[in-house]
Amino acid sequence: MKYQRKLGFAIIGCGLIGNKRAGSLPQGALKLACDLDSAKASALVAKYGGQVATKTSEVFRHAEVDVVLVSAANAALAPLTRLAVENGKHVLVEKPGAVNSKQLSEIESAMAGSRAMVRIGYNHRFHPAFRKAYELVREADLGDLMFIRARYGHGGRVGYEREWRADPRLSGGGELIDQGVHLIDLAASFMGEFSTIDGHATTYFWDMPVDDNAFLSLRTPAGQTAWLQVSCTEWKNQFSFEIYFKRAKLHIEGLGGSYGLERLSYYRMLPEMGPPDTVIYEFPRSDTSWALELDEFLEDIRCHRVPTPGLREGRQVLEIVERIYEKSGYRF
Repeated sequence: MKYQRKLGFAIIGCGLIGNKRAGSLPQGALKLACDLDSAKASALVAKYGGQVATKTSEVFRHAEVDVVLVSAANAALAPLTRLAVENGKHVLVEKPGAVNSKQLSEIESAMAGSRAMVRIGYNHRFHPAFRKAYELVREADLGDLMFIRARYGHGGRVGYEREWRADPRLSGGGELIDQGVHLIDLAASFMGEFSTIDGHATTYFWDMPVDDNAFLSLRTPAGQTAWLQVSCTEWKNQFSFEIYFKRAKLHIEGLGGSYGLERLSYYRMLPEMGPPDTVIYEFPRSDTSWALELDEFLEDIRCHRVPTPGLREGRQVLEIVERIYEKSGYRF
């Protein structure tokens, strides 16, 4: 890690993502772990060190905790983040950060005059294929960006409609607020803010009160378009993110694991057009996005800079989600 200041960390939410976060911490940095299921917290500290906190208030009062990693269900993200910043703690909160944009605005108000920092955990920005894509955008002669076409989907599993993501009281919505927010955030990281928002969410397959598919068409003030689809009826997990420029195309596929080998294909138009020059970058190693994202947050803290994506970007993503849900007749 590029920044080794001895900050103390706490984790609230000790499931799959909480364990990924714990695995990216410097040795000995974890002070407390807290979960509604104390067995999960106990298992996490047995592996990574620290102590079990039986109440979240212990985390917020603990003098050695400087940074709180919040990886709970969606409905708990904003309340926990707000309590943490009100107690002067920095927070890395998992996406989407809240179940609606109003909650993030309230956190922004609560932070007035505070030195606390909040980063929204959109770790996909830190996957190696995206890091390479950002580098090419900065350094290669790709031409103006025209449009993005992206698809992200998984197939669910037996009993999926009974899990917490299918309960709007806990999730705030379905596939759009789950995987869809990643695509919106990634598209915005290349294009900036969107001024025209269209599309719909729907429930095709799963017997649940939240969406299992969403289709979005987003446009910037300059007319660039992001066409995005997310689905939990994909059956074969898929990730595809294509960025079209006037002189090139970047295509990111796979995220590792069940999504397949992560790769970036760089297609460069020739003066005579026809088949492009093609370079393919493959990234077969384990996912380092969690550690890289934490590095970036520690640099935010060291430099006293506003994290990106932070509350502002998270709020803009959720405003798009809310618009699509409203247009589609969902009331969460």
